[in-house]
Amino acid sequence: MFPGSRTTTNAAAAWGSASVNLQLNLKYPHRLNFYSDPPLDEITLEEFESCAIDRIRVLSEIESSLARNRSPEELKVVTEAQLRKYLPLEPDTAHKAFDLNNQRKRDHLGHFVLRLAFCRSEDLRRRFVNTELELFRVRYNSTAKEELEKFLASLDFAWERVGQSELDNLKEDLLTVHPTLAKSWGTGSWYKVPWISVPDLVARRKVLLKGGKAYVPSSEQSSIVLNEFKDRLIKSLDMTAKALPRLDEDDRILPILSHLSEGMLAGLQSDYGFTAPSENSTEIRADMIDELARSHFPLCMRNLHDNLRSEKHLKHSGRLQYGLFLKGLGLSLDEAIVFWRKSYRGGKVRDDEFEKSYKYNIRHNYGQEGKRADYPPYSCTRIIGGPTPGPQDSHGCPFRHFSKENLNTAVLSAYGSCGVTPQLLPELHRLVDAHHYHVACTRVFEVTHNVKSGEGIGGGDSVGHPNRYFERSRELELERAGPAATIKTDVKEEADPMVE
Repeated sequence: MFPGSRTTTNAAAAWGSASVNLQLNLKYPHRLNFYSDPPLDEITLEEFESCAIDRIRVLSEIESSLARNRSPEELKVVTEAQLRKYLPLEPDTAHKAFDLNNQRKRDHLGHFVLRLAFCRSEDLRRRFVNTELELFRVRYNSTAKEELEKFLASLDFAWERVGQSELDNLKEDLLTVHPTLAKSWGTGSWYKVPWISVPDLVARRKVLLKGGKAYVPSSEQSSIVLNEFKDRLIKSLDMTAKALPRLDEDDRILPILSHLSEGMLAGLQSDYGFTAPSENSTEIRADMIDELARSHFPLCMRNLHDNLRSEKHLKHSGRLQYGLFLKGLGLSLDEAIVFWRKSYRGGKVRDDEFEKSYKYNIRHNYGQEGKRADYPPYSCTRIIGGPTPGPQDSHGCPFRHFSKENLNTAVLSAYGSCGVTPQLLPELHRLVDAHHYHVACTRVFEVTHNVKSGEGIGGGDSVGHPNRYFERSRELELERAGPAATIKTDVKEEADPMVE
């Protein structure tokens, strides 16, 4: 599939090629796409991955919105904002100002890459279909009427326009189902479709059923289109799943696909955006960590910190996850050594053992030992998809790895003084049961920071990185306290004679 350093989706024999809009010289003649034909272009591995990442950022936020029960209007606003940022699709009328071919190519390619990533289990397929359907719905409802009519005319739908004589015969029955159409009778079209094509309208009793057909007014035409999109996508995913084993030979693709599917669990929108604090950021010292943990840490890091304080030790995976998080806050190497040495003092680790073994690992995290790599803090994707914690471990994501009883205790213990009550727990359980771990964390953030439900950590975004949780928490504290606010640093501790 990927000869040399380039990639080619070679399925022309099976699916044919994309049509060309002669008037605008567009390879993709429509803004909307049913994704019936696979992309046939030659692309790089970087483009293969970047198109998919941009799309999954949008789908991840859609899934978060659905999990948080946002209204259709709120979902539309959030989705359109994500689309403008990551996956813009301009109308035909904007062809002079934008490269429509490139926009639509990236949209097309990203969809098919994610098909490969999400076809591998029933749960992934279900989540992909639900989010793609909502994405298509938002785009469908925002498409101009003329463009929409051209797009629908290009599709082979199993619908039949109802003739005037048949409409006259059924007028009384049709108006019984749709009494609001009485005043505009005769101005719109009606369609006959197999009733199984519009199950949502049948369930809501919005159609007349007769002879196995559903009579649908043009005002409900979108339901036919959306259900057709969903049905075709489900069938295509099943076909893709059967063909996926052929990719096992290419070890360059499978890691990318695995990472993309894992990213959906943790909200990829923040996974790639973390940057280390600048030199102008507020200095973080070792004696500030306790106060910062109480006020600004997400539950995963609060759990690590509390275990470190009670046990005076963390196992390797916990030290790595927590140490890199603290590094991301802006804790310098020297301050990190002070923090860890004092945290271990009084426990099983003696000072000479710390100097011999543990100090090296701290320096390694900061790129001062070994291959001197600058390791970044773990994202939610990595924490959630990482190794499952054992009985004595403290790493991982509490929403992903804790039992419900332990999660209840952890949430109430950490945030009971910040507004979290037992009434929130059923909502968190529902989100966890649906594998929306990052949404559950976002909900805790909203409650503890007195943020409107649905606002998330800002602009409707969900938590996707522990360090972003921390940063936004401090931003809100400083905004509410005013320009003269400072972080509490009045924790007095005796000097450490072991500091070099």
